[in-house]
Amino acid sequence: MPELPIFDYDLAIIGSGGGAFSAAIKATTAGKRVVMIERGTVGGTCVNTGCVPSKALLAAAEARHVALDSGRFPGITAHADPVDMTALIGGKRALVETMRAEKYVDLIGEYGWELRQGTASFNGTADAPVLEVTGFDGTSSAVTAAHYLIATGSAPVVPAIDGLDEVGYLTSTTAMELDEVPESLLIVGGGYVAVEQAQLFARLGSNVTMMVRSRLLSSEEPEAARTLMSVFADEGIRVLRHANIASVRTDPATGEIIAIATTSGGRDEFRASKILLATGRRPVTDGLNLAAVGVNTGSNGAVAVDNELATANPRIWAAGDVTGHPQFVYVAAAHGSLVVDNAFNGAHREVDYRSLPRVVFTSPAVAAVGMTDKEANQAGIRCECRVLPLDYVPRALVNRDTRGFIKIVADASTGKIVGITAVAKEAGDLAAAGVYILEAGMTVAQVASMWSPYLTMAEGLKIAAQSYTTDISKLSCCAA
Repeated sequence: MPELPIFDYDLAIIGSGGGAFSAAIKATTAGKRVVMIERGTVGGTCVNTGCVPSKALLAAAEARHVALDSGRFPGITAHADPVDMTALIGGKRALVETMRAEKYVDLIGEYGWELRQGTASFNGTADAPVLEVTGFDGTSSAVTAAHYLIATGSAPVVPAIDGLDEVGYLTSTTAMELDEVPESLLIVGGGYVAVEQAQLFARLGSNVTMMVRSRLLSSEEPEAARTLMSVFADEGIRVLRHANIASVRTDPATGEIIAIATTSGGRDEFRASKILLATGRRPVTDGLNLAAVGVNTGSNGAVAVDNELATANPRIWAAGDVTGHPQFVYVAAAHGSLVVDNAFNGAHREVDYRSLPRVVFTSPAVAAVGMTDKEANQAGIRCECRVLPLDYVPRALVNRDTRGFIKIVADASTGKIVGITAVAKEAGDLAAAGVYILEAGMTVAQVASMWSPYLTMAEGLKIAAQSYTTDISKLSCCAA
């Protein structure tokens, strides 16, 4: 009987974000020997430069906005002074450092895997892959493992714009390190990050202009875009659609950035103190030497994986943003767990995004689960939709904020709900409820007759379902 090969580790992980930690925790809990290699700050994008810092700053901006907007409640007045950006960013950094320690760094010792700080690159062959790890001191060492996991995440896309390298542009990462609020800000992009950053800086005091190729949140329901356009207009955020920037330069007299762009109104010049690029994120695979070990990548650098997250090399796997799959930290975490099951247990689990929730943390928030109206039609589903304005949701009425809606997309032949979108305060909680609705295969009729607590936003799901068969304008409160 041939001897089994001896490896340094059972699992070698490149990266230290959500997918990497999920895999490491599951593997070490199962008794596997794990090494994690990180060339930067432990914790990945979410805790360091993404979810945690951005949502912390959005919450602060929301508090300031509510104070300035307190007139919507009779008898309440408030005010807000200019923002002390240095103190605000300092608080954000303290929060990030605490969460990085408690949710990432400290866990390495708790579970007992090895962390190596340095840069990893594959060498060897497809049949015998080896990781070459170069430490910060320049020394190199070879690492062999039964399985390898690529979890190197993503980085902001920098579009090809003439003059961009000379103007000192911002990304979502560097924007959250500014020591003062820009007087004016030009944001390029209209996706999740762009709309969050636009509202964040507008509420902190910037004069914000967005340059969007098509429409806001182009992958979501058009009703969401229209609602956000109205909200942004009320908050002084200018949105220029069908915009394409040809060049940028700095005005030597004022220090302002000048952008030459074509929009639906023609070619024009736009000025701002700063320019922020929010045109998406690209998988980070540079320097990994993946071709040497038979791992394929796509045109944007994403690691090509099958539904089980295996690459073309049966010992090498990938998880999280680097796969080009939906860029949410909970997707990365699910990937990490799935990889360990498939690699060591032969589970053959596959990723399934049919009930994947997605949330944009604007105010009101935008959240969705399942298919949009358009996606359902493209999938051959004859769908029946209802859009419920928040004017019919009691929780929104007592909040004195009816900006938004709840939309249900259902199969017309069966009544089965295949998609839900909401624009509302705490819309993310509606999407979470929507996950359970879709997973259970519930129909409109079932949701319309289920229990729902009065004066919650989730009650809107029931009312939206009731609107399929009932004139909800004629319902009393709590009408079943």
